Amino acid sequence: MKPNLLTDKKVIITAAITGGIHGKWANPSLPLTAEEQAQDAFECYEAGASIVHIHVRGDDGQNTPDLKYYGKTVKHIGEKCPMIRQIGNGIGARVIEHKFTTKSGKKRLTTEIVQPSLEERLNLLNIDPEPEMHTINAGSFEFRTPYGGSLFKNPQDFNRKYIKRCNKKSFGIEIEVYDSSHITNVLEFVETGLLKPPLHFSLVLGIKGGAEANPANLLRMVDQLPDDSTWQVVTVGKFNLRTTVMAMCMGGNVRTGLEDTIYYGKGELAHNNAQLVKRMVRIAKEIGREIATVDEAKQILGLI
Repeated sequence: MKPNLLTDKKVIITAAITGGIHGKWANPSLPLTAEEQAQDAFECYEAGASIVHIHVRGDDGQNTPDLKYYGKTVKHIGEKCPMIRQIGNGIGARVIEHKFTTKSGKKRLTTEIVQPSLEERLNLLNIDPEPEMHTINAGSFEFRTPYGGSLFKNPQDFNRKYIKRCNKKSFGIEIEVYDSSHITNVLEFVETGLLKPPLHFSLVLGIKGGAEANPANLLRMVDQLPDDSTWQVVTVGKFNLRTTVMAMCMGGNVRTGLEDTIYYGKGELAHNNAQLVKRMVRIAKEIGREIATVDEAKQILGLI
């Protein structure tokens, strides 16, 4: 599809409030518990967001596949506000620290990255109460973080199973692509009829192991999308704000939140997720784009 610099389509804002990488050590405002996430979601809703992207943490603050925590978080958010609740299919890795002493008596620390199993990720489709949306990650690659790298497995057969079960339960699907080859993977599902347009994409930039965050990559990926798609850019790191605004100017939607950036400005930690949402609402209005309500977002995404 081609970018539309003069689009009059309303902007859907997704708040990615927690994520699966950093903790309160990175930004003390990061919500971890179900109660904290529900309050942040409510504040983002009041600021203009219509979707909340969810990852959950266990009692130890680490990522967990335990449906008890997912159910509690989904329930609490639903009681606070009517946002579209979207589950991040990747869950997030656990970081295991190994402390040991060398033969010479020196203390050492190593870290191990443990990814959730594909079975644990499939089990997300059994969250109770049910959310409105799930994501799929459209291809495998080495996902590198400050802790180290590990293979983020998203084989085509796994995604096929996940999509079939989402279709059976009438869940909305957001497709996360980390480079151009992942879009090709998705188009195979369209050709077989498993995925039916219009599709909703997240174009993820800036993850080490995936596509670099730059205008050329964003333009290339948008050009590959089916014409009737909706899309947003997800940029992790220092280019977050500029690529997000660029995408909005091109006719895309918006994702913002502490999952993607812990900063509001250079060296300035964001106060909370709502502060980041308010900025995107302000910029959208400045360039002449109105903000989609929850009901309007549901209509655009085919959820009603």
